[in-house]
Amino acid sequence: MRKYYIIYFATINLLFSSCIFRSQPVAIQNNYFTPTYVTRAQLESSVVLENPKTTIKSGKIYIKDDIMFVNDVNKGFQIYNYSNATNPVAIGYINFPGATDLAIRNNILYVNQAVDLVSVNYNVANNTIAVTNRIKNAFPQKLSPQGFNGNPTNDQIIINWIPNN
Repeated sequence: MRKYYIIYFATINLLFSSCIFRSQPVAIQNNYFTPTYVTRAQLESSVVLENPKTTIKSGKIYIKDDIMFVNDVNKGFQIYNYSNATNPVAIGYINFPGATDLAIRNNILYVNQAVDLVSVNYNVANNTIAVTNRIKNAFPQKLSPQGFNGNPTNDQIIINWIPNN
């Protein structure tokens, strides 16, 4: 009979040993980044073609025919004439706050601008742009690199996260 008690208590011990609460590592409590906000009106009026400028943080690269687009993360796209691949020439810059990626079909650029999906017609011959469509709130608000939400108000859109110093 004693043998059965030992087996019984050993089995119970094994079954309940998985229920013991172990201390979990403490989650990161501090957000080391501050969100940059713009209003909906500022976001929608911010897409403009400018002269070439210095890229601060290069992101994705997209090449179509003789034109190369280089993303300046959360700021815009540098445009290069890429007909001579060994010597690309900067021909313009599309200011696109909050943008990190684009796709191109025909001459239409599809850009994720923060929370919106924006269609832009780029005329290569004249080096001009025109916003043709904007799908508002197609994407969620940008999270910090640590996964924190910026808690924007209804009219605020997060376009970037800046490290705290």
